[in-house]
Amino acid sequence: MSPILMFSFVIGYFALLLGVAYFTSRNSNNESFFIGNRNSNWMLVAFGMIGTSLSGVTFVSVPGGVGSGNFYYFQIVLGYLIGYMVIAFVLIPLYYRMNLTSIYTYLEKRFGINAHKAGAFFFILSRVVGATARLYLVISILQLFIFDKLKIPFEVTAFVILLLILLYTFEGGVKTIIYTDTLQTTGMLLGLVVCIIVIIKAMGLDFGSTLSLLNEKGYTKIFNTDVKAGSFFLKHIIGGMFIAIAMTGLDQEMMQKNISVKNIKDSQKNIMSFTAVLMVVNFLFLFLGGILYLYAGTNNIKVAPDDLFPTIALSDAFSGSIGIIFIIALISALFPSVDGAITSLTSCFCIDILGINKKEGTEKEKKRTRLKVHFTFAVVFFLMVLIFKAINDKLIIDFILKFAGITYGPLLGLFSFGILTKRQLNDKLIWTVCIIAPLVALGLDMMSSPEWYEKKLHVSLGVKSISDSLFNGYKIGNELILINGMLTFFGLWLISKKGGSKADISL
Repeated sequence: MSPILMFSFVIGYFALLLGVAYFTSRNSNNESFFIGNRNSNWMLVAFGMIGTSLSGVTFVSVPGGVGSGNFYYFQIVLGYLIGYMVIAFVLIPLYYRMNLTSIYTYLEKRFGINAHKAGAFFFILSRVVGATARLYLVISILQLFIFDKLKIPFEVTAFVILLLILLYTFEGGVKTIIYTDTLQTTGMLLGLVVCIIVIIKAMGLDFGSTLSLLNEKGYTKIFNTDVKAGSFFLKHIIGGMFIAIAMTGLDQEMMQKNISVKNIKDSQKNIMSFTAVLMVVNFLFLFLGGILYLYAGTNNIKVAPDDLFPTIALSDAFSGSIGIIFIIALISALFPSVDGAITSLTSCFCIDILGINKKEGTEKEKKRTRLKVHFTFAVVFFLMVLIFKAINDKLIIDFILKFAGITYGPLLGLFSFGILTKRQLNDKLIWTVCIIAPLVALGLDMMSSPEWYEKKLHVSLGVKSISDSLFNGYKIGNELILINGMLTFFGLWLISKKGGSKADISL
């Protein structure tokens, strides 16, 4: 397929987003940017959140992971279901009762300023790294199949894409993203379904015969019963539950959209309907991965897991029939996770770090500060993408889940301690606990899976014998975030004392 043709579709897609941004950002203010004036339609929020949750990483890494991990990823999705129920019926009522703009304001009202700053810091750290990892993966695919052929350097591609994202988010913020995410989720899901249908037909099969063939190959195995394996079903389900709670319920980006809905009931309907659709969509991505491996085996295609989908979709065998659809779906999957990340990071930094809502000043002055922060995060994203290019890592979804397990653990510990207890903390020691707990969790994980870190860091840790003797071959999986949260909770208990909270906001 002509790279110029694909490039023209990319430009056309951006033009459409800019048009949506123009109409939705008129008469916007800081309140519109941060929480959409609390007037968002819950159905649009729910649908758009699907694109934010999945991202370009899910689009290529989940199908690519089927070759080595079968349908084990769906165990995590089952855990998501439990986690989202906790969000809907525990966290959402809390956020609405307190009328929050930033969810980390809860930590200040419950414990004090250091808890507030710590919560915001770990969100910023995790979201910057996670969002830029997703951004790098999609840009690298666009670069390989389009921009390299047009002699456009990777750095220019990354810069222009981030500039375009800035253009349609800097004014309207959440108010605009609610609509652009809906558009982009539609593009991604249509692309997913069409690609499945086209590839199945290319193999001369139908849905039933394809599923039977996947069963024969063992790809559709969902539950791993090996207790020592990192993908043991209980580890995945429990880990998925706490990943959902932390990466959605304790994440400013995701909750910023939820609390922009008019009332609690609509927000809860948003979460539960989003959850139902998300489970179906994730299964379709796994099904797509299975048929991609069937097609690759039949046609002797051997590439890295993350390159499997784009290689097949953009191959000459399909003569462009799904290539354009793939490109549109891929960029549709990319932008909901990046535009929302930059917007939420701007909101978090302005409100939680700078305290813009507490300072004196005109609306114009506060807007000027917000715009500076917004542009600064765009620069940070650009630099982080260049760092990922230098590392040139593959199967990024593993890295994102691992990093989330380390950085979201303190958030899980802080919020659970605040909600489940009525004890008060020594504010001066909160940072100590929130730094030590992740480091201990990281050390335990490195001892249980030294080969993972050796591969990613390209160094020899020399801890294999310690791992075998200490863990008896047990591998820590996605329950890492739970271990980290429990360590944080225990550390907070040690620096706590009896006495009412600063506000009556525990259960």
